[in-house]
Amino acid sequence: METFLGYRRPDGTVGVRNHVAIIPAVVCANTVVQRIAQLVPGTVALPHPHGCAQIGDDVQMTMWSLAGAAANPNVAAALIVGLGCETCQSTDVLDLAQERTPGKRLERFSIQEAGGSIKAIQRGVETARALVAEVATQQPAPTPVSELVVGTECGGYDATSGTAANPTVGIVADWLVAQGATVLLGETAEFFGAERSLARRAHDKATAQRLYEIVARLEAEAQYVGESVAGAATPTATDDDSGGRAEAALGCIRKGGTTEVQEVVGFSDRPTRAGLVVMDTPSHDTVALTGMVTGGAQVCIATTGRGSPVGNALAPVINVTANPRTAARMGDNIDLSLAGIVEGTDTPDALAAELTALTVEVARGELTAAEIIGHEEFALYRIGPQV
Repeated sequence: METFLGYRRPDGTVGVRNHVAIIPAVVCANTVVQRIAQLVPGTVALPHPHGCAQIGDDVQMTMWSLAGAAANPNVAAALIVGLGCETCQSTDVLDLAQERTPGKRLERFSIQEAGGSIKAIQRGVETARALVAEVATQQPAPTPVSELVVGTECGGYDATSGTAANPTVGIVADWLVAQGATVLLGETAEFFGAERSLARRAHDKATAQRLYEIVARLEAEAQYVGESVAGAATPTATDDDSGGRAEAALGCIRKGGTTEVQEVVGFSDRPTRAGLVVMDTPSHDTVALTGMVTGGAQVCIATTGRGSPVGNALAPVINVTANPRTAARMGDNIDLSLAGIVEGTDTPDALAAELTALTVEVARGELTAAEIIGHEEFALYRIGPQV
C-alpha cells in the first residue's frame, strides 16, 4: 500500500504541507497580511481583491472560500485579518472556518481594532510567530494514499493537452481512484459539449442531472450577457489547433480518467464521496485551482500546452506538458515533460507511472517547480449576474 507523510488535523483530514495561513478578509487588509507573512517565516499570505462592496451570494462565496482556505488540510493554523467595516467580516470568516474545520487553531482581529496598520502588523507578527512555534512541533506520519484529494486542471490548452497530457493524467486519476483517493475535475465551461459523456458515467441519476444543471446554468448566464458558453471558455481551448469545441471538451474531461463520477459539488465545496468528483468551477486555471484547494485538495496536477507556470498558495501544483516546444521553452516551470508521447519516444503508460510516482513524492514532501520559484497564486470566484 502506497503511503505519504501526512499531518493529521483535528477534523480528521491530512495535510501534505504544514502551513500557517495569513488570510485577509478584505482587500484593505492585503498589505498588513503580506507584511506579516514577510516577517514571519513559515507563514503564507493569501492576498485577494475582494471582501468589500459585495452582497448576497457574492459575499457569501467570498466568505465560504476564505473559510475553505483555512480549512484546507495543508493549513495547520490560520490568522484572519479584517479591516472592520467590510461586508466580509473577519468574524464571519472565522465562524465559517470553525464550522468547516472543527478544532483547528484559528485566530482573528481587525486593523481598526488594532489601531492602524503598523499596530496590526505588530499584533499579527506576534500571533503568527506563536502559531508557527505551535505547529512546528507537529510531526508527519505515514498515511495511505486513499486520504489524498487531488485536483486536476488545464491551462494554456492546445492539441497536445487533449491528445497526450490529459489522457496521461487520466491514467494517474484512475490509479488514485483505485487506491481509494479522490480526484477533482473542474472547468465547467471547458467540458461544455462533453457533459453527456460524463453523465453516462454518473454514479446515479441525481449526479447525472446535477451535471446537466451546472452546464445549463452556465449557458443561461452566458446568454444573459449576450455571449455563448464556448465564449466563456478560455480562448486557447477553442483555437483551431486544439481541434474545435467538441474535441477540446472531450480532451478536457480525459484528465479525470475513466471511472464513475461519484458526485458534483459546488465551487470550494468539500467532496463527501471518494473517487472522481466534478467541481463546478470557471475555466480560469488559477481560480479553478483555488476552488479545488479551498474544497480540500492537498495536491494538484496541471497540464499545459502553451505554457502556464501556475502554482497555489496552499497546495503544491505539479505542472506537466506534452508539447515539445513548451517543455523546452518553459522547462523551469515544468515538473515532468510528457513530450515523448508526441515525439513517439515514450508511451502514456510509462509516463503515467512516472507522474504517479512524482505525485506520491510531492505528497511526501518533494517540492514542485512552482513551490521552488514561489508561485503562490490565489484567486477567488466572483458570482456574476443571477438569472
